[in-house]
Amino acid sequence: MIKRISLAITVAALMAGCSSGVKLDDVPVEDKTAVPTTGGSGGANAGQSGVAGVNLGQSARDAAGPVGVSRLVYFDYDSYVIKPEFQSLIEAHARFIKSSGNRKVMVEGHTDERGGREYNLALGQKRAEAVRRSLGLLGVSDNQVEAVSFGKEKPAAHGNSEDVHAQNRRAELSYR
Repeated sequence: MIKRISLAITVAALMAGCSSGVKLDDVPVEDKTAVPTTGGSGGANAGQSGVAGVNLGQSARDAAGPVGVSRLVYFDYDSYVIKPEFQSLIEAHARFIKSSGNRKVMVEGHTDERGGREYNLALGQKRAEAVRRSLGLLGVSDNQVEAVSFGKEKPAAHGNSEDVHAQNRRAELSYR
């Protein structure tokens, strides 16, 4: 009888230790369509706030994306909430995708190496879905956007520093 009680206590302690405070079902995207956006063509305007530089290592499949606009959205640790500084980047991609009905984009969600495989796959999916929903709120058709998670399987950088972890907590837009 004592063995069963100690086994039950051990199992309960393990289950409690594996839980996470991150609510993966919360929706991090707000409909802000009534808020005016910053002007600009979404093109090569390097001065636009929140738009990172061009990724010089673009592959041929990404050549169709908007010129001068990064394809990376970075996230805070254990979060899938899109930061305000990436709103103009998402708006530029939404304009580009909407300009042609046959354009398709895959949003790939990634995480850093911390955490279990299943948890990171779920978090990566939530990150990709957050970007997909943001594009949808800006008028992009659901059939033009696909969200997929790679979790921690495809790191952008290797190492164990906070800077490396920050580079891996991302969603990438990949045009097909």
